[in-house]
Amino acid sequence: MRCPWIVLPLVTAFLAVAATRAPASEARRSVIVRAIESQRDAVVNIHGQKMVGGAEEDGGEMRRVNGMGTGVVIDSRGYVVTNFHVVDGVRRIEVTLASGRTVAATLVSHDPRTDLAVIKVDIDTPLPVITIGTSSDLMIGETVLALGNAYGYEHTVTRGIISALHRCVEVSRTQRYDDLIQTDASINPGNSGGPLLNIDGQVIGINVAVRAGAQGIGFAIPIDDVLEVVTRLMSVERVDHTWHGIVAKPDGRPGVVVEAVHRESPAATVGVRAGDLITRIADVPVSRQLDIERALLGRKAGERVAVTVVRAGAEERIDLPLAAMRRDAVPLDERCWKEIGLRLQPAAAGKVQKLQARYRGGLVVTEVRPNGPAAEQGIKEGDILVGLHVWETIALENISYILDKSQEEHLNPIKFYVLRGRETLFGHIVSDTVLR
Repeated sequence: MRCPWIVLPLVTAFLAVAATRAPASEARRSVIVRAIESQRDAVVNIHGQKMVGGAEEDGGEMRRVNGMGTGVVIDSRGYVVTNFHVVDGVRRIEVTLASGRTVAATLVSHDPRTDLAVIKVDIDTPLPVITIGTSSDLMIGETVLALGNAYGYEHTVTRGIISALHRCVEVSRTQRYDDLIQTDASINPGNSGGPLLNIDGQVIGINVAVRAGAQGIGFAIPIDDVLEVVTRLMSVERVDHTWHGIVAKPDGRPGVVVEAVHRESPAATVGVRAGDLITRIADVPVSRQLDIERALLGRKAGERVAVTVVRAGAEERIDLPLAAMRRDAVPLDERCWKEIGLRLQPAAAGKVQKLQARYRGGLVVTEVRPNGPAAEQGIKEGDILVGLHVWETIALENISYILDKSQEEHLNPIKFYVLRGRETLFGHIVSDTVLR
């Protein structure tokens, strides 16, 4: 019979070897390993219970199910971007951080049309923030990595390539996605809301869907489109009901260039003007409109915030006061409906450029008011508004600026340009407000 005591020396010897084992070689720490290591802590796992309707053969009764998904941290205070369907109907949202700690979260803002949402994690220490890339230069065949809560297996990593760009996917009668990235990186239930990374460890898409019954066919929303929606979802007007009046865009330099300043806004009162280069707000470096909203989010009306601008090569500091939204202020979408008779949503830039390469983007017409100014000019649902007068219309904020200018400069009527298919049509529209 074998003596049982000889096991101990063998185990001891094994532990001694393990303790002296050299760390992983640099050759093993590949670009993929480094990409995941750099972003893993900025990815969270989301779970909670929701009630869903049962199948007809089961009597259609509501039943409780466990939901799961993924999110990416875009602000160190705990703001997280995910898919709306991940948190839709969840009574108590719970988030597991990379550290393993589970905390509660609340839904801040959402957009069912694009299936995006922002939640706020209840934390008292800063969280790592995801590194944001761009989806404007993606290449078919380039390596991508998906990271998420696949089937509840937290922080699962899969690798693949970009299989195609600009895919349109209809997953139900009520949900359609435009301009998606197609990838063969494995995306499973629970991956929704998680990042699709490039080889440099930058998020270039938010994973959203998988083709049922297929292998190697998954989809992600391009990050440029995500940022456009999230900027609206995190705007101080929407979240805090405060106002600043700055519309800005990147132009290749560090910072953002002020494209427009709303009339009688707080920014206008302190001399912020179109052409200013904003490099910092308070202690937040600014590289996109979203950073402006992040820097001002959570501040109270009347609070003054230091804004660093560059004019004619010289750096200046402006103290920007935030103002409360006026009680009589009309939401931008309602103003557009009232004055020109349209409901608009940002169109995917890639979709617009696929139709006409000379346009940077546009606003898709989702509804036309009967007998309104737009209807009288023949504008139809599905048209893409790409310009008014001499200005392009990429964001809803552009419409507010143009309507203000039309009143200031007595532009009556305003020339419009719409894409219908691949054809550009134009006409002249008279705002109901201008008529009054």
